[in-house]
Amino acid sequence: QVQLVESGGGLVQAGGSLRLSCAASGGTFSSYHMAWFRQAPGKEREFVGVVSWNGINTVYADSVKGRFTISRDNAKGTLYLEMNSLKHEETAVYYCAANSKWIGETDSSYDYWGQGTQVTVSS
Repeated sequence: QVQLVESGGGLVQAGGSLRLSCAASGGTFSSYHMAWFRQAPGKEREFVGVVSWNGINTVYADSVKGRFTISRDNAKGTLYLEMNSLKHEETAVYYCAANSKWIGETDSSYDYWGQGTQVTVSS
């Protein structure tokens, strides 16, 4: 079992950047594929991106390609999401998730989830 805690959320102006972190503990971090999801008020949770256990393979939602970057530091047990050129409509609670199998954007199949961190993009 692994515990996940997101941090780094906050208020940012549209067009600005923010870097989120997800700290893992209680498990072998390098054995998990790690993903980011987000949920805006009144909307369904949506896939943002995923990175493989070794950090080599990444998949991004079309809406964030070229602007967001997922990375990980297995030695630190930390997942990152760098967000650039943020848009107002990307205001949401951002969650990190972990799974031992590569399942991409299938959020219902991720075994472990963090509590989420709020990102608010002002216009």
